[in-house]
Amino acid sequence: MKLNIFKKFDWRATFIYWMFAGIFLFFAILLHDDGFLTSNNLLNIFRQTATITVMAVAMTFVISSAEIDLSIGGVAGLSSVVGAIMLRDHGLIQGIAGGLMIGLLVGSINGLLVSRIGIPSFLATLGMQGVALGFAALITDYRPIPILNETFNRIFGSGTVGFFPGLLFWSFGAVFIGWVVLTKTTFGRRVLATGGNRDAAEFNGIDTKNVKFKVMLISSFVASIAGLLYAGRLQTGRYEWGAGDELSAIAAVILGGTSLFGGSGTIVGTFFGALLVGLINNGLILAGLPVSQQQIIRGLIIILAVALARKK
Repeated sequence: MKLNIFKKFDWRATFIYWMFAGIFLFFAILLHDDGFLTSNNLLNIFRQTATITVMAVAMTFVISSAEIDLSIGGVAGLSSVVGAIMLRDHGLIQGIAGGLMIGLLVGSINGLLVSRIGIPSFLATLGMQGVALGFAALITDYRPIPILNETFNRIFGSGTVGFFPGLLFWSFGAVFIGWVVLTKTTFGRRVLATGGNRDAAEFNGIDTKNVKFKVMLISSFVASIAGLLYAGRLQTGRYEWGAGDELSAIAAVILGGTSLFGGSGTIVGTFFGALLVGLINNGLILAGLPVSQQQIIRGLIIILAVALARKK
């Protein structure tokens, strides 16, 4: 009986929580004298990982449907500069709308390329990543666009609600909405069915092309929100914001327990995966390691995530 229970136990399902607790304890002991456990530093971890968390929640839907989106970093950067330019020249509402329209436009193109034309999402979004990044650099001539609108900055990043940073509520809001949609709605079930077995999903009347179009659209739209969060927190629109975030978001999703091969997804796990990436970055910075070594460790995390991904 005990042997059967042991065989049924899926250690991968709880891997992220054990790993998070272990690494947190490790840094808490190692960096105790460097202020790791101070409330300000712990809030900084949430603040610094908010944009990754937001993008990773949307990425959970993409990967659960057996697709991938490598363009979110470029979309975030492009949205930040378009939002900043529109904000400077036309005002608050136009600035927000301009940034979000980038996500809708790129997401629609990605969705059409993947769901209608049939281009693999890896290739379609890899190409779109370059287009978005290049266009953001082109329209700004590689220069940052300052944001002086205090209302925008308070809403998208630098504001606080009491003692807590506003970015914390963006992060928790994304996780809550993502959890409800994935676990409590028909759309969430269709996403999982599409990723689990596309032929079976279509046999049961699910329009899998429509599902794939929507997840690509959602991913880019949420990436544009992340771009505005970058702009608000750093009070600048810059083409570099979001560069490399697609790797961190994918790592967070896979480490959280979502299958790289589609058919399963966990928003709560993704949240802890994003926190783990932020926790490691924060600990390495406090430990005084250079950026190059941080990048190496981040790459190793992605390799570990793929190695521990659930197999169907």
